[in-house]
Amino acid sequence: MGDSGVVGRGEKLFQVIIYTILGIMALLAILPFLILLASSLSDNQTLVREGYSFWPKNFTLYAYEYLFKTNGPKVFRSYGVTFLVTIAGTAISLLIGPMLAWPLSRKDYKRSKVLTFVVFFTMLFNGGLVPSYIMWTQFFHVKNTIWALIFPTLLFNGFYIILYKNNFASNIHPALIEAAKIDGAGEWYVYFKIVLPLSLPILATIGLMVGLGYWNDWANGLYYITNDRLFSLQQLLKSIIDNVRALASMSGTSSGVSVGDLPGASIRMAMAVIGVIPVMILYPFFQKAFIAGISLGGVKE
Repeated sequence: MGDSGVVGRGEKLFQVIIYTILGIMALLAILPFLILLASSLSDNQTLVREGYSFWPKNFTLYAYEYLFKTNGPKVFRSYGVTFLVTIAGTAISLLIGPMLAWPLSRKDYKRSKVLTFVVFFTMLFNGGLVPSYIMWTQFFHVKNTIWALIFPTLLFNGFYIILYKNNFASNIHPALIEAAKIDGAGEWYVYFKIVLPLSLPILATIGLMVGLGYWNDWANGLYYITNDRLFSLQQLLKSIIDNVRALASMSGTSSGVSVGDLPGASIRMAMAVIGVIPVMILYPFFQKAFIAGISLGGVKE
C-alpha cells in the first residue's frame, strides 16, 4: 500500500510538471499573437514612441479603417483568390503527390530507385529563378493567370514525395496488396480503397503543410502576377506596405493624406492580423480531421 501511494504521488507530480511545461510553451506561442493584435489596435505614434506591449496603447481602429477604406474591395477580392488557390492547390497536391509516391515505394517496380533519385535530386539542385521564370512564362504561359499561383508551388514538393514514399513503404505491407490482388482487385482499387485509407495521417499532415504554404505564398505572385485583380492576400498586403512606405518617405504628398497620419507601424500589424485570422479560425477544424486521421490510420487489424 505504501509503495502504491508513493507511485501515485509520483505520477501526480509528473503530471503537474508536464502540464506546467506545456502551459508555459502554449503561453509562449500565444504571446506573439497578443502583441500582434494589441499593436494593430494601438495609436501609431504612441507605438513608435513607446514600443510594443501586450495591451493596446491609445486604443484606435485607424489602421483597419485606413486599410479597408482605401483598399476594401481589393482586400476582399484577394481573400477570394487566396482561398481558391489554397483549396485548389492543396487538393491537386494531395491527388498527384501520393500517385507518384506509391509506385516509388513498391519493391516490384523496377524503375522505383531511378525515379526516387530523380525526385531526390530536385531537392538538392534546381535551375534557378531565371530559367524557372522563362519556363513558366514562355513555355507554359501562366503569367497573369490563376495557375501561376498554383503550378510552380505544386511542382516543387519533392520533400513531400519522399515523405509519402517512406510512409507507404513502412505502413502498407506487400502481403495486404497481394491478398487484394488474389481477390481480383486491380491497381486503382488497391490504391483508392486500401492505400489511401491507411495513409490518412500522412495525407492530413502534408495537406496541412501544403495548405499553409499556399496561404502564405507571396513569391509566385511577385514573379508571375502583375494584374492586381489576381493578387493574393499576401501580395496585396506587401503592395500596401510598399505604398505606405513610399508615401512616408516623401517630403510632401498631394493625396490629401498627411504623411504623419499614415499608420506605418500599426498598419503592418493590422495586415498581419488580417492574414493570420482565417488560419486561426480554420485550424481547429483541420486539427480535428488530422487527429481523426491519425486515430483511423493507426488501427491495425
